[in-house]
Formats: sequence, structure tokens, C-alpha cells
Amino acid sequence: MRMRKKKNSDTRLSLCKDFLYKHEGEPMRAPAGVMNMGECEVFLEIGAGKGRFAVMMAERHPEAAYFAMERVTDCVVIGAERARSGEYGEPKNLRFVIDTADNLMRIFEPRSIDRIFLNFSDPWSKKGYAKRRLMHRRYLAVYMRLLSDGGEIQFKTDNDALFDFSLEEISAMGLVPEVVTRDLHASEWNEGNIMTEYEENFSSQGVKINMLRLKKPAGFMPEIEDSFTEKRLIRGNDG
Repeated sequence: MRMRKKKNSDTRLSLCKDFLYKHEGEPMRAPAGVMNMGECEVFLEIGAGKGRFAVMMAERHPEAAYFAMERVTDCVVIGAERARSGEYGEPKNLRFVIDTADNLMRIFEPRSIDRIFLNFSDPWSKKGYAKRRLMHRRYLAVYMRLLSDGGEIQFKTDNDALFDFSLEEISAMGLVPEVVTRDLHASEWNEGNIMTEYEENFSSQGVKINMLRLKKPAGFMPEIEDSFTEKRLIRGNDG
């Protein structure tokens, strides 16, 4: 369901400009510098929705720089206003990025991210739409290039078919997740779990939540499609 256009969204967004990052020029070599932070871990959430997970994660991890990417501006308005409100403390280490995963390589330098979060991504269930799924191998290759050695992807979904697809894509890349659970809230991995609004709603109805964690092997720099970068096709392990 498409979100209804918010009134005065441009004005509301301008009031939250301290929580926004607008990409211009070259990819960020040291993302933490955007927030005037020294050497620290950098977290990236792709598909941040209305931002509750992002705000709560940034508040829980003040020692890390947190970037929340979301393509729908009106969702970012809600998320940025939530950050500005002080509802979850003052997450000065949080920046929203209004953009899509297709532009990740133009925004961030390789090996500049330590953790990537994907929460309840669009399953793109229609036939022929598999390459749009954010756990397709074409995107996984981008994440692996962005992650530092030993960096981690965490993926959550209520969609069993999408979860199965994601495991197949990971296996096709020769990788094995460190954690796989098909009932997160009943597992040992639920401790410290932050629920998105979507997750809270569906889990209250008894829907089980799937979760996996995937670590990047040292030196693993897979080939990516040239559509992800303005430069030539990047070949494996040339990083």
C-alpha cells in the first residue's frame, strides 16, 4: 500500500536537516566523518521505512555511526521527526539517506561499512522480479564490497519464500550464514532484538519471523554489475 503524501513534507524535512545526509560528489571514504565522529563502526540500514528501528539502534549504539537509507521521502520525514523529537534520546550519530540500494556504490567506499541491516524488504513476488529483491546475489555482491572484513549482514523477514530465496542466493555465492532461525522471537537470538513497527504488528498475530546473519570472509570482494557504479565493471578481488 502506497503511503499518502504528507502535508508540508518539504518544510518538515528542512526542520530535520541535521538528521539528513545528501550525497554529492565522490563516495564517502570515512562515513563516520559526516557526524564528526572519530574512528568507529559504521552501520547501514537499507529500507529504513518510518525509522523506528534506525532511531532505536542509533540510540542503543552511540559509539557507532548509523546511516538509514530509504527511498520514500515521506517515510524519511516521519523517521527524521522521530529522531528530532527526543522520543528515543538524542541520536546525534544518525543520518537518513534518501536514495536506493542501486546507488550504494556511489555513496559509500568499499570496506567502509561494518554492519548492514535489511528489515522486511519488499519480496517482489511477481514472476520476473527476482533481481529486484535486496537479497538477490547482485545486491549481495555490493554489500560484500561495502563491508569491512568480518563485517555482517542481518536480514529479517516474515516472508518464508523470500527467506528461502535469500538462503539460495547466499549459497550460490559460496557463502554460509552464521545464524539462521525461522522463529526469531522463540530463539536465543531474540535477546536484544529491536522490532520494527511491521515486525511488532505481525508477530502479535502469531506470524513467525525469519532471521539470518551473514559474515563477510576476509578478502572476499566479488564482482559487481556495472549498473552499480559509474566506473568500469569491478572484477573480483581487485579491491
